[in-house]
Amino acid sequence: MRNVSKYWSAAAKEAKPYVPGDQPAGAIIKLNTNENPYPPSPKVLAALREAIGPQLRLYPSPTADGVRAAAAELYGLSPEEVFVGNGSDEVLAFAFQAFFHQDRPIRFPDITYSFYPVYAQLYQIPVNQVPVEADFSINPEAYFDSPGGVIFPNPNAPTGLLLSLGEIEATVARNQEAAVIIDEAYIAFGGESAAPLVRKYPNLLVIQTLSKAYALAGMRIGLAFGNPELIEGLNRIKGSFNSYTMDRLALIAAEAALKDVDYCREICRKIRHTRNEAMDRLRELGFTGTDSKANFLFVTHAQIPAERIYTQLKERGIFVRYFPAPRIANYLRITIGTPAEMERLIAALSTIVESYTA
Repeated sequence: MRNVSKYWSAAAKEAKPYVPGDQPAGAIIKLNTNENPYPPSPKVLAALREAIGPQLRLYPSPTADGVRAAAAELYGLSPEEVFVGNGSDEVLAFAFQAFFHQDRPIRFPDITYSFYPVYAQLYQIPVNQVPVEADFSINPEAYFDSPGGVIFPNPNAPTGLLLSLGEIEATVARNQEAAVIIDEAYIAFGGESAAPLVRKYPNLLVIQTLSKAYALAGMRIGLAFGNPELIEGLNRIKGSFNSYTMDRLALIAAEAALKDVDYCREICRKIRHTRNEAMDRLRELGFTGTDSKANFLFVTHAQIPAERIYTQLKERGIFVRYFPAPRIANYLRITIGTPAEMERLIAALSTIVESYTA
C-alpha cells in the first residue's frame, strides 16, 4: 500500500479514530453493537415504502421541520428547542465544536463512550478525565464547577449504570457557566430523560438517537434538545459543514417512528425483560456484572478471562464486545438480543464455563 502520509494534515496524522464493533456477515449472532433485536415500527416501514419514488431527486428539508415537531411534542417542547442530525455521533461532533473551548478543559469519565476522547483530540479540546468509582458508578459531585463543560452518557457506556434525574439536575445546576451535555443513547431502556429540564437550564443539551430504542441504526438519526440559543449554536456548526446532513428517507423514518412511541415502548419493555432474565442466567454460570439500565449487560467471570470467552464465543459465531482497556479488560459487553439468541448465548457460555472449570 502506498504511503500517502506526507499529504496528511497534522490533524489527520494525530487522529486516533473511534473503532466500531465488528460488522460480520453470514449466519452469526451479533450481540456486539447494541442494535435493537426487533424490527422498526410497521408504520416506519410503510412510510418508507410510500416515500420511495420520483421525489428522491429533490433535496431533503435542511430544517427537518416534521421531525423536530414530532420530537418536540413527545417531550412537551417547541420545535425551536430541537435539533436533528445524521446520527447522534454527528450531533455530538457538532456539540463539541459549538460548546467546548480549546483553552478550557472539559470533564468526562475515564470509562465512557470512546468517541469523546476522539472528538476532544480532533478539535483540540483539553480534557480532565474523571475516574469512575470502584463499582464503575459516576459521582456527580466530581463534575461540579467544571471550567470548560461536562459530557457523559446516562446510562453510561459500557457499564450501563444510571444516574437519577435529580443527580443530573444537580450537575447541571453546578455548571451554570458551561455547557453540560447528557448523552441519552440508552435512556429508554431504564431511565427518565432529562429533556424536559432544558427549559429550566439554558446550559443543558440532551442528545438522543433513534438507533437503539427505535430500531433505526441503519437510518442514522440523532436528536438534541436544548435552549434555542444552544440549538442555534448547533445549526451554525451544521450550516458551516453541510446544509443537508439528513436524507429524505431518514427524515420520513424519524417522523414516523417518533409518532409511534407506543411501539418503541413495547419493544423496550421486551428488551428489559430479556435483559433481566439473561443476567439471572449468567449469575448461575458464575458471572457478575453491573446493574445495567441499557440494552446490554456488562459482565465478568471470576475464573475465566474475558478475552478468552470473547474469542471462544466468536469461534461459535456469537459476537460480543471486548474492550482491552484499563480497569475493564476483564469485562464483556453483551447486547440484548431476542430470547432465542440469548438462549444460544447462554448455551455457548455454559459449554465454555464447563470446559474451563472441569
